[in-house]
Amino acid sequence: MSTTGSSGTGGTHGSGGADGRKGSGDPGTDADVLVIGAGPTGLLLAGDLAAAGLRVTVVERRPEGRSNLTRAFGVHARTLEQLDARGLADELVATGTRIGALRIFGSAALDLSRLPSRFPYLLITPQYEVERLLDRRALSTGVDFRYGTELRGLRQDAGAVTAELTGPDGRPGTLTARYLVGADGARSAVRSAIGLPFPGGSVIRSIVLADVRLRDAPPDLPAVAANERTFAFVVPFGDGWYRVMGWDRTRQVPDDEPVGLDEVRAITRGTFGGDLGMHDARWLSRFHSDERQAPAYRSGRVFLAGDAAHVHSPAGGQGMNTGLQDAANLSWRLTSVLRGEAPDPEALLDGYQAERHPVGRAVLRSSGAMVRLAMARTPLQRAARALAARALGAIGPVADRTLGQVSGIGIGYGSGARRVPDVKLREGRLYELLRAGDWVLIAPEGTAPAVPRTAPVADTRVIRATWANPARREVLLVRPDGYSA
Repeated sequence: MSTTGSSGTGGTHGSGGADGRKGSGDPGTDADVLVIGAGPTGLLLAGDLAAAGLRVTVVERRPEGRSNLTRAFGVHARTLEQLDARGLADELVATGTRIGALRIFGSAALDLSRLPSRFPYLLITPQYEVERLLDRRALSTGVDFRYGTELRGLRQDAGAVTAELTGPDGRPGTLTARYLVGADGARSAVRSAIGLPFPGGSVIRSIVLADVRLRDAPPDLPAVAANERTFAFVVPFGDGWYRVMGWDRTRQVPDDEPVGLDEVRAITRGTFGGDLGMHDARWLSRFHSDERQAPAYRSGRVFLAGDAAHVHSPAGGQGMNTGLQDAANLSWRLTSVLRGEAPDPEALLDGYQAERHPVGRAVLRSSGAMVRLAMARTPLQRAARALAARALGAIGPVADRTLGQVSGIGIGYGSGARRVPDVKLREGRLYELLRAGDWVLIAPEGTAPAVPRTAPVADTRVIRATWANPARREVLLVRPDGYSA
């Protein structure tokens, strides 16, 4: 293989995982799974697969090393639960700021403290902190990283996928794998290579971002405000830096138009009545926000996840979170199939599309509705925004549904799978048991139920546990992603 990246990331991963379990060991391929993209989605997926003993290679076009600048900054409760199931949540929480109420627009706010979760808040922490922990985990499980390497094309047959690559030295090469996952962002080379469209369009243009210091930070953070001309959003990173995001209806310019701190100050003054004493910008950027979704997340042996599959407005901070939950859903399916444990491999892999595509569509709708209400201009639109604010401010079905959607806690699947909370068991917390990457069968004390034959898991991969509450008499099989089976 002539396409190689930096070797300082841990070398090539063999057929045994960190715990000695064996992967497929297919001698006809370079890897069991090839992941294109080393962002949060790709890193979580790769770490899961390698921890299960599979041979995983990650291809990343960027050179080795991570930027300390980022667009994503919010980690919601359900994502923290997924990270808890990987032993990473508590360390990540220590890097950020906990927000108990999420302001959507104007006076509309979601009371996150009501969430039935170990993490009843929004964690504000830079995306690079999430990547740091996931990268460390991936390395510890033996993932083979190829930095400075770009996908130029791919082909697949009944048994494998071949990726055509260009390495950091400019020379072409190939890698073969049983499956390939495109987690390579909105301009996905994988999606393009398999010929999938990305229908949709821009919902808002010329959004400016700035990471700055503030002399006069708003008392209630995160702060959101809007009027007929502008809106602005301010959130603390917790280390003295603040992210300011703004938009001016009268200044719609291309993404490559330079951004100056004076422009950000002007938007902030127009929205909040003052520029908050912002100074010392370490990052300034301009971007546009699209609403797009691929019609399919699977094409044969190729899958899409994260921004490669769906992009939407930043309202509600759901982008990175949705991608991470895509990865959690896909990883256990690929693991079961590659271990030869799935009674119907094709049906199990198709379940990824069936469960996650509707979630992506729902996120597009909810985040789009939030940003359109924030941009309300006409009296009728502003009246609709006022009604929405009252509905969200009340404790009722509308607020609960929105809270569940944005936090991820309320997301369930048409298959009947539902999120299982972090229940107490005789053996410890459920999400501590899930850290083994296996299934958990919970039963009343004194019973020994069999694992259903239809479950795509070997009996040896099931952890048996007992309800801490003796009054609970049901039997519950929990998937590795924390959903009921």
